[in-house]
Order: sequence, then structure tokens, then C-alpha cells
Amino acid sequence: MSQNKNYKYLTLFSLYIAQSVPMTFFSTVLPVIMRQNHFSLTAIGLLQLVKLPWILKFLWAPYVDKYAKNTAGYKRIIFTSEAIYAVFIFIIAFLNLQVNFSLIVVLLVLAFTASATQDIATDAFAILILKKEERSIGNSMQSGGAFAGTLIGSGVLLTVYAKFGWKYLVIGLVAFVLIALIPLFFEKSEVKVSQTKKNKVSLADIIYFFAQKGIWKHVILLFFFYAPLIGILTMSKPWLVDLGYKISQIGLYFGIIGPTAGFLTSLLAGYIIRSIGRKRSLVAFISFDLLVTIYFVFLGKITVNTNLLVVGLILLWMAYGASSVLVYTLAMDNVRGGREGTDFTIQVVTMHLGSLVMAVLSGKIAHNIHYSGLFVLETAIALCLLAYVLFYTNQKISQQ
Repeated sequence: MSQNKNYKYLTLFSLYIAQSVPMTFFSTVLPVIMRQNHFSLTAIGLLQLVKLPWILKFLWAPYVDKYAKNTAGYKRIIFTSEAIYAVFIFIIAFLNLQVNFSLIVVLLVLAFTASATQDIATDAFAILILKKEERSIGNSMQSGGAFAGTLIGSGVLLTVYAKFGWKYLVIGLVAFVLIALIPLFFEKSEVKVSQTKKNKVSLADIIYFFAQKGIWKHVILLFFFYAPLIGILTMSKPWLVDLGYKISQIGLYFGIIGPTAGFLTSLLAGYIIRSIGRKRSLVAFISFDLLVTIYFVFLGKITVNTNLLVVGLILLWMAYGASSVLVYTLAMDNVRGGREGTDFTIQVVTMHLGSLVMAVLSGKIAHNIHYSGLFVLETAIALCLLAYVLFYTNQKISQQ
């Protein structure tokens, strides 16, 4: 299919890191820069609008599938989308953050609409060029790229900003995104898709996805997949603040140590999935999630020691990294021919929606029954999910 299997993986890693770095920077680092420049919390809150295209991208995913007749078509969409993205970001480099804030927000929304389109095409491209036995490794590249993007976008770029300023930081970000596209230019995989299927792709395919026989077992799994982890991930930062840890320490744990653990685990997870199969991996990874939640129940019952806490955070990010690779692999296994971008995007949005619900509820739960109560509840959720997975693996997943 491709001239070199490893080159396929390199291409995918490059594409996913290209979209992860800007998203991390503009959603996590830019608010810090804005606060340093005395922006109001209301203005900082408006910045969250840049995420809107990534939530709504399923609405135009069918049109991406309809336009792309083969892998070459998806490549054209990727190049075009990233070029449009780069233009908008390049314009932002020459605007004053304090004077032109509203215009910058509008340009960022447009830029991330292009980036979300690139993501749809990239996911479909990955599904087409990866054989089934290669998907776990391919998704290691996806998750690894995301974690690497977090490291670069949250740590390295903040340092660059401090040294070179806003203009050169943003220009450098544009250059990074364009350079990351180079491996795709030399990727020669060519996979055609049934034109009959392509011609019938429409917005109604979003509804038809949920009308497939047996798909709701899979949808339920996706919605609750991150539930045992996301509440702890969301509330662990304020928990550390309440425990008296400094912002610099929290930044180290969540900006460097955690993402590094997630990055390394995501690379390993793909090989584990390929070695033992989807069924065993699903049971093993959810079991690991359960052990992590139990560990946090233990932390909630004792006077926290920093070393034990760091171990817990590393385990948490490891579980998150491994889970990400597996859930994306399962999502790739559940797409219809000719609708790769649409179906994968629907599944990703379902995952994110479930995570959002749990993240929102976790604050209320922690407020009412404290952090230790949240950890116990997350353990109960992990047990329920494991029971569901044991049922689910006997119903749906191939042993591939």
C-alpha cells in the first residue's frame, strides 16, 4: 500500500503534531499571556470560542468525504486547509493582542475551522492507508503527536514568547505547521474509494451512522470510555492547589511529567494492542484505569506525600495515553466505506461529549463530597465500565 510502513507512521505523527501544537498554544498558553497583559477573565473566556469548530466539525465531515475520491483527494484537502490556516495565523502575527483582540478571536475561529477540516481529512487518510493490523501503531502516532504537541505547545512556546515576543512566536508557529506537512508531500500511498458510495454521501449520513445495527453498544462505550479518568484529570489541578502546591510545581507535573508519561505510553500501547488484540487490550486497559482510580482513593485517604502523588499522576497520564490509542483504533474499525471522515469524526465527538459531561460534573461532585468522594465515585464508574467491557468484548470486537 505504501512504499514504506515506517514512513506512513512518520507522516501521521507529523500531521497530528501539526494540529496539536497550535491548539495547545492558543487554548492553554495564550490565556496565560493574556492574563499577564491584564486581560479580563471575561475576555479570556471568549477565547474558548476557538474550540467551537472542533466541536461542530461533524457537520461538514460528510462534504469532506464527498469531495475526496481517494487518498490523493484527502491530501489536497489537508494541504489546502493547512495553507488557509497558516494565512490566518500569519495575519494574527502582525496584530496587537490588546488593540485587535476581537479581530484576533474571529481569525482564530476561522483558522481553527480550517484546522478542524484538516483533522477530518487526516483521520480519513489514516484509515485508508493503514491496514487493520497497522491501525494500533498508527493511532500511537496520533496520540503521541497530541502529547508531543502538548509538551511543545505548553512549554517550549511559552519560553519562545518570553524571549522573542508575540510576532516572532506566531510566525514560528506558522513555519512549524508548514514544515510538518513535508512528509505528507512524499507519501505515495494511493487508495481509491467506491465512487458510488462517495456520490451518495450526504449530511443525512450523520443520522444513518446511528441507525446501524448494533452500533449503540459501541456508542455507549465511546461516551463513557474516558469517564473513570477524566474527572480525576479535571480536578487534580485544583486538588493540588488546595494541598498547597505551587503553580510552578503544578506546571511541571501537568506540562512536562504528565504529557511525557502519556507520550511514551501511547507509543507503547500500539504495540501492545497489535500483540494481544483489541479484546484483551480493552479489558487490560480498563483494568489498569480501575487500578489507577483505586490508587487515587488511597491518596485521598492519607496525608499526601509528594513522591506518591507524582507516581499517581504518572499512572493517570499513562492510563490516559494507552486509552487514547485503543479508543481511536476501535473508532477506525467502525467506519463505513466512503464515509471514513464522517464516521470517525462522529465517534471522536461522541468521546469528547462524554468527557465534557464528566468534566463538568466532576467539579460539582468534588464540591459536594470532596475530592476523596470523587475518587471513590470514579472507581465505581471504572468497575461498571469494566463489567460493560467484559460484556461488550463478547458481542462486538474482533480478536484482530
